[in-house]
Amino acid sequence: MSRQKVTALVTGASSGLGAEFCRQLAARCDVIIAVARRGERLLALAEELAGTVEVHCLEADLESIEGVARTMEAIRQQGPVTILVNNAGFGALGDFDSLPIEGQRSMINLHIDTSVTLCRAAIPFMREAGGGTIVNVSSLAAFVSGEGMSVYGASKVFLNYYSQALQVELAASGIEVQALCPGFTHTEFHDSMTKESFDRDRIPEQMWMSAEAVVAASLDALGSGRVLVVPSERNQNIARRGLQQQLDSVQ
Repeated sequence: MSRQKVTALVTGASSGLGAEFCRQLAARCDVIIAVARRGERLLALAEELAGTVEVHCLEADLESIEGVARTMEAIRQQGPVTILVNNAGFGALGDFDSLPIEGQRSMINLHIDTSVTLCRAAIPFMREAGGGTIVNVSSLAAFVSGEGMSVYGASKVFLNYYSQALQVELAASGIEVQALCPGFTHTEFHDSMTKESFDRDRIPEQMWMSAEAVVAASLDALGSGRVLVVPSERNQNIARRGLQQQLDSVQ
């Protein structure tokens, strides 16, 4: 019997954690469907990985209905997708009532609606294949109520709960679900934030992790039965303290 082809679809693949997922998944996959808005970055990534894995570049804006529809079509036409990494996202720091509502709604749509829609598109194919892997990239912010992160943090809380509930539903299907919850990571993620809302220099260097280490922690945890994956002991302690504060507030 021939080996089943392994195909991964990674969103937000043009940089940061998404690009790193593509690099580290290359050794595990036959095909990677790399999805992002910046087509030139995707082509550069495909060239980098040439000879290691077949990369299909899909230039799509996942904040738009058309971009999500094209990605769903890629799942149908180029799949079945064995590994789905919902990584596309952005952060907007600031008081809720001072930030443009359009940006807040876009964040909700991208983090929640797009992730749920792509999971819904991929799961039937994974069931038919007898298994698969879903990684929803969440955040340490899901555990800590921080000023200026009301919508961002709440969207990540959703991904954590959704991933845990989805794993319960899919337990007998051979499909594994993970919510990856990184803390501060050396990527372009923070570049769009203003100096007033986020000052990198105020964060101690020991709080930061590399994208390589975060993705390695995610992939190493697959098969462990852990849904919530928080890379590094330091970040795990922060998550535990945040959860304990929530428990202590229950009357």
